Amino acid sequence: MRPPPPAFSGSRLTWRDLPRAVRSRIAQLAGADVSSETSATSGFTPGFAAVLELGDGNEVFVKAVSAEQNPQSPDLARREIVVAAALPPEVPAPRLLWSHDDGTWVILGFEAVRGQSPEQPWCADDLARVLAALDALAAARPLVPNGLQPITTTMESDFQGWRAIAAAPASERDHDLARHGERGAWIGAHLEDLAAWESGWPAAAAGTALVHGDLRADNVLLEPDHIWVVDWPHTALGAPWLDLAFMLPSIEMQGGGRADELFWAHRVSSGVAPGALRSVLAALAGHFAHESGLPAPVGIPNLRRFQQAQAAVTLDWLHRLP
Repeated sequence: MRPPPPAFSGSRLTWRDLPRAVRSRIAQLAGADVSSETSATSGFTPGFAAVLELGDGNEVFVKAVSAEQNPQSPDLARREIVVAAALPPEVPAPRLLWSHDDGTWVILGFEAVRGQSPEQPWCADDLARVLAALDALAAARPLVPNGLQPITTTMESDFQGWRAIAAAPASERDHDLARHGERGAWIGAHLEDLAAWESGWPAAAAGTALVHGDLRADNVLLEPDHIWVVDWPHTALGAPWLDLAFMLPSIEMQGGGRADELFWAHRVSSGVAPGALRSVLAALAGHFAHESGLPAPVGIPNLRRFQQAQAAVTLDWLHRLP
């Protein structure tokens, strides 16, 4: 079995890569000159992401992005500013200390936290800790008022993958399905079903819980007695079991166990209708399958390969549903 693709874009900027004005603004916002950096080594977001050690002995984790690295990155950073104001204290997210947006560069300064991403392939202790943290996260509700939107709004255009594939010309569709190997034949035989299941995802996913929306091992940091969940720009409101369902394909892909077994063993799955899970998984699989066939986004060369690997595992889970 081939190892899964790494969750890292490999296109991060260093401190010296940042324009002088951006470096000066970061030092001003941080309140001290920067003496050293430790770059983040996981995640897909291009741009600058590093823990900065300051001349006064303090540390801050800084993200700095512009459209030059990726056209969508500044808007995602702006969204993360909105989300930070909505997170309740019990959510284990690093606190946003300050931000800056000059229309070109968006800069965010978070409290610096220590920790390591879960071991890959997953070990039992790390997995148990993360799944327990997801239980607590499912119970969280955002502060009020907030600028969060329902996930049925934020993911509306993303969760139409099977319908997009079905609407494509036959030659294009056949080429797309061929990328999925043996699974492509199953997709072709069930494409109408997949599109129908996918169309029911908004009713299945509706809710008022805080949904991170992009949980994977690379968005979790483990300390001996604490877990941090990072990178929140995709946060929305939805059903409390969505983060578990969204994360499990990557967990299975990275050796953590079968997604279906882990889902139904977790107490947050209690009361979830099998049809609702089918609709959400169909939408998620369609998103990964469709997106993985598109050209790589600017500055994120590895994303499509990672999405195709997630599509495979999500399709297998969907295939196993009774």
